[in-house]
Parts: sequence; structure tokens; C-alpha cells
Amino acid sequence: MDGPITVRATGTSDGAVPGTDTSLQRPEARRATRALRAPVRGAVRDLREPGHRVPRQLSFAAGDVVVVSGLPGSGKSTLMRRVVEGPRIDSQDTRERWSRRMPRCLPYALYRPLVRLAHYARLHRTLRTGAGLVVHDCGTQAWVRRWLAREAARRDATLHLLLLDVPPGTALAGQGARGRGVSRYAFLRHRRAVGRLVRSLKDGRLPSGCASAVLLDRPAADALRTIAFAAPRR
Repeated sequence: MDGPITVRATGTSDGAVPGTDTSLQRPEARRATRALRAPVRGAVRDLREPGHRVPRQLSFAAGDVVVVSGLPGSGKSTLMRRVVEGPRIDSQDTRERWSRRMPRCLPYALYRPLVRLAHYARLHRTLRTGAGLVVHDCGTQAWVRRWLAREAARRDATLHLLLLDVPPGTALAGQGARGRGVSRYAFLRHRRAVGRLVRSLKDGRLPSGCASAVLLDRPAADALRTIAFAAPRR
């Protein structure tokens, strides 16, 4: 296990923080700090590799946006609740709030559009604050990442991807443990979307709008303790 990895917005070769992972920095900072401590391709860091150092903390610049993606049941919501220190937007939280208001006999499918509308409205309001933010993303909605990238760029910040890669069986077991799953069709659609993301990242290709990505398996996710953002400049 290793110490924190800092994702810095700016930097110089003389002022690099020890332990800083320059593979996750913005392009201008990456050009200024070339002392990479681990093999990377582009701005992709794969923490699933055997023997790879696993950080306790990921730190991002003030105002940056971090998208957490993965299969349903892979542990995204659990990870976010455990490690995110600042604002986080999770569609699961919105669904749970609505389910507490609705009659138990009412199928979720009937009010799902309202849940999604409430989720995106809350996300929009939080983005407008300019604060650093961690967002739950199922991985199938590329337009959401494009929207987040535009919002981050609007305030001179950066979008990052954190992809939790677990076997389908593990994700299905996770759905069973929480007592709620998705349909077979939906799960296959999620598998295809997440599979495309994983393959692209393994090839060093980032999704549109993302400046960096971190691939995690379950052990790496379990080792992570904190996702934090730098204090805003005054």
C-alpha cells in the first residue's frame, strides 16, 4: 500500500510534490513534471496490475469533477459513501429518498423518470456551486460525461474518470446483497458499455472530455481511504 496520489492542476519540475502522480495531471502540468514513478499510457493509471502501488488517497484540484463508473452492484455507491470527503451526487441516494415516499406496492418503473429528473436537477444545482464534485455514473450514458466535461471546462476545471472493474459475478452478488437488481437486458447493456470503457483505457484512450482515468479492482478500491479536493483559491 502507498501514500496519497495528488492530481494537481499546475506544477513545475522544481515544485513537484513527492508522491504526485503526474500521469493524472492536466496537460500543462504533465509537461512540466516528467518524473513518472510508474509505467502509464497517456493519462490512464491502472491500479489493478499485480504489484502496483495502491494509494490511500486520491486528491484533485479545486473544482474538478470525478465520475465513478462501473457495473451495477460493483460497489460504486459504497465506495463513494466511504471515501468522498466533499460533495457527491449519487443517483442511488435520490432513488432511496423517493422510495421512502412512495407506497411499497408501487413499482419503481412507474416513478423512475421522476427519480432521474430529480437526480439530474440536483446534479445541475451542485455543479453550479463550482465545488469539487464526485458523481455516480452507470457508464452507459456518454452524454452525461460530455455534459460534466463542459461544466468542468466552463469553470476552468477538469473531468476525471474512476472506473471500478469487477467480474460480472461479483457485481451480480453485490446486487443480491443490496436486495435490488437490474434486468438481464439492462445488465448486459451495462456490461457492454463498461467493457468498452475498460478496453479503451487499457489501450490508453480516454473517453471524450476526460483528462485522466484510474482503473480499480475490488482490492484497490478497498485500499482507498479518501477522495479529496484542494481548497479553492481566494
